[in-house]
Amino acid sequence: MKLTILGCHAATPTASTHPTSQVLEMKGHLFLIDCGEGTQVQLRKCKVKFSRIKHIFISHLHGDHFFGLVGLISTFLLLGREAELHVYGPKGIKEAILLLLKLGKAYTNYPLYFHELTENTPQIIFEDDKVSVETIPLDHRVYTNGFLFKEKPDDRKLNVEAARDLNIDMSYYNKIKQGFDVENKAGKLISNSEITFDPPPPKSYAFCSDTAYNPTMVPQLEGTTVLYHESTFLEEHYNLCEKTKHSTAKEAAAIAKKANVETLILGHYSSRYGNLELFRKEAQEIFENVELAEDGKIFSF
Repeated sequence: MKLTILGCHAATPTASTHPTSQVLEMKGHLFLIDCGEGTQVQLRKCKVKFSRIKHIFISHLHGDHFFGLVGLISTFLLLGREAELHVYGPKGIKEAILLLLKLGKAYTNYPLYFHELTENTPQIIFEDDKVSVETIPLDHRVYTNGFLFKEKPDDRKLNVEAARDLNIDMSYYNKIKQGFDVENKAGKLISNSEITFDPPPPKSYAFCSDTAYNPTMVPQLEGTTVLYHESTFLEEHYNLCEKTKHSTAKEAAAIAKKANVETLILGHYSSRYGNLELFRKEAQEIFENVELAEDGKIFSF
């Protein structure tokens, strides 16, 4: 599982800071999460192949989270894209994007599908045999979802040496990896646990930006491998959280601790702060394993 931070700052872009967008690589998929201004430029800087992006997830319809989307869709057109593109986001995103394309007479020549979201409870919005993606209802000034990406368990790993020692025919190897007990050549039933290794535990990634402190999502996040949680403010500006429906670094850490996640990544920093290490310092007062998102930074798990 690899996460590339394209942008992780709040509100307006600057010459050195970019609004929210990131790429998650999981089980062969390349998921684009949010698409603030400048996303496609950041994709190029980070050497992400446009053709691999087939699913885009938009948390909400504030500009710093989706104003780059129509430009990216238009660039796909100019590059001669043929593959399907699926966009998941709040109701209204289809109207907004298609109106801009219509006015510019830039209709796509590839299949473009919108999956508009309206529910206020977690919903599975994408699933295949490798991964699932579900919404995380958030508490912001407009309808907003985070997204929980979960790997599905791999097949068990065959212990080839043990299988040979127990005289098991190779034709049973695939069945063994699926978890079945099998008979050896002498007709003896061999327990699957004797001839397989446990697969690596499936990983999960939760994206939560933007939101006020929202402990109602803790049960859904329980045991998540990596949690990205917005931390717009430090404690000195806690008074701004209620009005803006954003969180502090300490509040993000409290969610991480309650949910027993393995790693917390902070992001969506207000531009009023010059030293991002202050976010880590405050969060670590509550939760130890804290990372800081930075534009262009890559995390591997």
